Amino acid sequence: MALLCLLLTLLPAPLARLPAINHSRELLAEQGMAVLGAWALLNLLVSGYYVAQSDSRTEGRWFHLMNVSWNVVNAVLAVVGMLRAHPGDVASLTLAASLAAQFDFEKILLLNAGLDVAYIAVGSWLRAGAPRHAKPVRQLGFGRSLWVQGSFLLLFDLGFYFVYHRHAAELLALVG
Repeated sequence: MALLCLLLTLLPAPLARLPAINHSRELLAEQGMAVLGAWALLNLLVSGYYVAQSDSRTEGRWFHLMNVSWNVVNAVLAVVGMLRAHPGDVASLTLAASLAAQFDFEKILLLNAGLDVAYIAVGSWLRAGAPRHAKPVRQLGFGRSLWVQGSFLLLFDLGFYFVYHRHAAELLALVG
């Protein structure tokens, strides 16, 4: 640690901020995954309860069943994301590696936002086709769940992108 502090004093003043920027960026990623995990846990608890209480002939049953399924995946993604975030281990990243990590994660968030729009569209398609389907209440419930989950994820991914993108400006300022 003492060696790292000594090396930081030898860096030009702007580059000395790089470890703090990286730490903040990685901490933000970890916190974002915690938000996703909280959403997943809330959905698992509430919809898990309602799946057990509802009749399979109702739209609500299928809505909650899809929510449970959807949020098992969200919970796994959140746990993996939190385990992969290492705010204390990014101090030694170079500026080039920091920029690559920043923009790779931004691309993932924007790709996810596009997928979220697709989820909402599929939810609309399921609901529109429900009257012609053999199990219309299932289609209606699944479609409504896709609306809710896709909408949350769209807000989450876009919001997270805009908050996370602030670090890009800090990193790019170090380039010049």
